Amino acid sequence: MPFDANDRAAAGPGPGRTLRIAVIGGGVSGLSAGWLLSSRHEVIVYERDRRLGGHANTVDVPLGRTTVPVDAGFIVFNKPNYPNLTALFERLGVSTVSTDMSFGASLDGGRIEYSGDGLSALFARRRNIVSPSHWAMLADIVRFNREAKRALERGLGDGVTLGDFVRAEKFSTPFVTRFLEPMAAAIWSTPSQRILDYPAASLFRFYANHGLLQTSSPPRWSTVAGGSRCYVDKIAAPLTAAARLGVGVVGVERIDGGVIVRDDAGGADRFDAVVLATHADRALALLHAPTSREQALLGAFEYQANRAVLHFDARQMPRRRAAWASWNYLGGAGTASVTYWMNRLQGLGGGRDVFVTLNPVRPVRAEDIVAEFDYEHPVFDVGACAAQKELWSLQGVGGVWFCGAHFGSGFHEDGLQAGLAVAEDLGGVRRPWCVAGESARIWR
Repeated sequence: MPFDANDRAAAGPGPGRTLRIAVIGGGVSGLSAGWLLSSRHEVIVYERDRRLGGHANTVDVPLGRTTVPVDAGFIVFNKPNYPNLTALFERLGVSTVSTDMSFGASLDGGRIEYSGDGLSALFARRRNIVSPSHWAMLADIVRFNREAKRALERGLGDGVTLGDFVRAEKFSTPFVTRFLEPMAAAIWSTPSQRILDYPAASLFRFYANHGLLQTSSPPRWSTVAGGSRCYVDKIAAPLTAAARLGVGVVGVERIDGGVIVRDDAGGADRFDAVVLATHADRALALLHAPTSREQALLGAFEYQANRAVLHFDARQMPRRRAAWASWNYLGGAGTASVTYWMNRLQGLGGGRDVFVTLNPVRPVRAEDIVAEFDYEHPVFDVGACAAQKELWSLQGVGGVWFCGAHFGSGFHEDGLQAGLAVAEDLGGVRRPWCVAGESARIWR
């Protein structure tokens, strides 16, 4: 009997039934789905890289006669906005340490530099003290925080872009180009020229939830002691033996009563269900004969390629050390990059400064490069945000399930929430904790 696109798997297997499930993708969504499903079912994780973790990527960096673990992807979280990640770390016994997420910017070759790390840093370039445009930016930061909150309260429509909002409210050009675009571009690893196309309400909700619309009492940030691989090793423990690392999946085909997974080694294996824990475009490309709805919803997402360089080259930071912050936006002449100061973020102490730069605006000195990685991040334009609201309707059709950070705002907690929710709906299992808003960051 051929696959019927109207067939939908029931929520959870029958009593006592054990399923054979493939999870494609070993990032936070795939690991969390596989971890929870493995408590009751047989789970095999496919990961085309030779390691699990995805953006949770820790590298041993040589510093003097020793090495220190440095994260080159996922770095920080906070308890109010990452409730499931916090609960997961507590469950797994993962140690964390406090950090900060101060923001700084260096624009036009260093002619404009500031950071939010105190009054002196705000005027790191002393001429800014008498600069009307700098004061206009600061005044509009306060006004933006106020007006964004009001817009959420009155129910701003999802069709209104950030560009529409700033034009309607007549925010100053210095505020938009020196603060709003750089900060949002740094958060979402997206070119600054695309930020104004983002839906304003979605951005405001994210800012509000992360304490970015307030100038006092910001959330307290933390990082994993020893690097994020410490949590990856623990969550992957029940999955590692059966994991197929370095094996890329090339196709997923629905058949009567199951799903066939084909890999790049020529293998073809049958499963009761498959979880596609990949980017939306990758999931669509893997599906044999996708439904029209899958094509429309998964095809609505674009991805921005980003090059991450782990290095020692301080030229990727603001020219004035007084403007250095935990994360630093460098932009000008149509180019932009973000540099994370890892000594500050991960408490590496004194000695040599270590950085992670996304899309360096100038070449990093070859002798200073430790490692390089290619990442992709979703672009949340109006079309993608509209598709998000319908993504969950794809679940279970013909035994195929989907999860990923694109179900939310693109961050670790979003990917985790999607992975756990899929495991619960597919496997008849329940995450071993209760937190407020356990799926609040995804459209479920």
